[in-house]
Amino acid sequence: MSIETSTVRVGDLSAYLARPAGRGLGDAGASGMLLLPMITGIGEQVRAWADELAGRGITALTWDAFHGASTDNTSREDLGAKLGELRDETALAEQTALLDHLLGDLGCTSAGVMGWCLGGRFALLLAARDQRLSGVVAYHPTVRDPAPPNHDLDPVALSARITAPVLVAYPEADSVVSHETFARLQTALQSRPRGATFTQHFPGAEHGFSDSSRHGTAVNADAYALSWPQTLAFLDTRKG
Repeated sequence: MSIETSTVRVGDLSAYLARPAGRGLGDAGASGMLLLPMITGIGEQVRAWADELAGRGITALTWDAFHGASTDNTSREDLGAKLGELRDETALAEQTALLDHLLGDLGCTSAGVMGWCLGGRFALLLAARDQRLSGVVAYHPTVRDPAPPNHDLDPVALSARITAPVLVAYPEADSVVSHETFARLQTALQSRPRGATFTQHFPGAEHGFSDSSRHGTAVNADAYALSWPQTLAFLDTRKG
């Protein structure tokens, strides 16, 4: 399927858009996905994922977490220094505006959210707040304990409010998120009266294993190769 890509403005926000070519507003079954990137921002890796989803018929809109800074123009070290500037309520307001755009001006009849690392955490927070979402994918969500000063919201506690199906991927050798923290997240997700929980658990894989820069380590590359097709199959069930 041919796709169209562009950088668009949504109010004061910039976002990367990838969608099937020629799709009209309100086309039957038009599905959207809000992508919440990892520390790379809207770098090459995240754009490639957006393009792949568009090639499968999904309109993908990507949040610009660092307002123009990404691995295209900024080192990972400098991007890491920007993490402390992200405030939960401000970020969620931006993400909600992009979700409104997907379900409004872009004409999607349903929309889910997918995030990686810091974006995985925000995917859980957004889904806990906005029940319009049709599905949630959280790759190795960065849920630190103790939480940094700029993390005002607790994604573990709030995950119990999510009503959509959730797929969460956890690497067993995650040096950022402890086994105990992930166990608490699992308990919260599985306590929900609505919404299935699908867990991917990868022995030996490391935090951020989906990032291609980590695929020089075989266990990370193998985890991603097994995980991604299952994720795409999950997304297919949430279309329309």
